[in-house]
Amino acid sequence: MSPTEAIAFVERNGVVLQAARGPVPSLANTIAGETIGGSWWGHRKSREIFRAARAVCESPEVLVCKLIDNKVTYVHRRLWPALVKLAPLFENERLAKVWDEHTRTGAHVSRQVPFPNWVPADVMKEAKTLSTAEAKRILSAVLPEESRKIGTRRKQQPLQRISA
Repeated sequence: MSPTEAIAFVERNGVVLQAARGPVPSLANTIAGETIGGSWWGHRKSREIFRAARAVCESPEVLVCKLIDNKVTYVHRRLWPALVKLAPLFENERLAKVWDEHTRTGAHVSRQVPFPNWVPADVMKEAKTLSTAEAKRILSAVLPEESRKIGTRRKQQPLQRISA
């Protein structure tokens, strides 16, 4: 998978886990073509996974956060209005934009921009016009269990597009 294909994969699916198992696809497992046991760093396709993950993380169209089970989660911009609308259903730290930086000494430092400071004005405006029911339909696969309506969860299905 090329970096461009990785970004398209996130766009198509809406929400993707970097490597963990969960209610949405995993980028690492998709590239590997199998469920990776342990860290993807040791997998034979680790370089391809790294290049793809780096491209996704650097894309302005993708929010990198810890939305699902406090694991690195990619959320495509087309779903940001629904995420903003339903923000009260999530812990704020799960909605923070996160990334790692390499310092001059070679150490990794975790950085974050808290929610809602990263949210563009146009997304905030669109979120206000979106109904809660529509936002829940769009994000049904990633809603906290107590916020889901029975029968709305569809494991491993692409999240719905917001109608224009």
